[in-house]
Amino acid sequence: MKLAVLASGEGTNLQAIIDSINSGYLTNVSIKYVVSDKGNAKAVMRAKNNNINIIIINKQDMVEKLRTVFREVDLVVLAGFLKIIPPELIREKLIINLHPSLLPLFGGMGMYGLKVHEEVIKSGMKVSGCTVHIVTESVDNGPIIIQKCIDVRDDDTPESLQNRLHKVEHEAIVEAIKKLGENNYKIVNNKIIFS
Repeated sequence: MKLAVLASGEGTNLQAIIDSINSGYLTNVSIKYVVSDKGNAKAVMRAKNNNINIIIINKQDMVEKLRTVFREVDLVVLAGFLKIIPPELIREKLIINLHPSLLPLFGGMGMYGLKVHEEVIKSGMKVSGCTVHIVTESVDNGPIIIQKCIDVRDDDTPESLQNRLHKVEHEAIVEAIKKLGENNYKIVNNKIIFS
């Protein structure tokens, strides 16, 4: 299974995927492209360090470049990518996204990064977590592949909650790729059922 990983920032989820391929946990999986909207993103450096093809996109050429990339891969992974994928591309390829909350809570337009964790803490939630889901035209509303939880501590700040969630996010994104690679699922009424 060939992946395109789209990332805008640090690339720690990208690194978790790379490490899982190198360790043999993800078998028959390779990363064909890392795509970023920021040429100086740490994710781009991680791709260079691992000899992965890099594509830098901007608003003007995003659709054209992504369409070319999508044709050459089996699965597109959004791993901290801060652009909305155009609807015409969503219909062309299986795309998954990692979101830093337990969807459908704290999702939708404008809900990313520390904003999510600020809202979780403000709400009084006792648990938070992350969700890997299939991307649809409705932001953060696609079928859920996997969710993982952590406790929200009384002394958590948005930053501490985000930092503690990273390890769980890395596990979730890798597990979701593994599950999809086994190709033993169906989608019924916006719900993924694994056999």
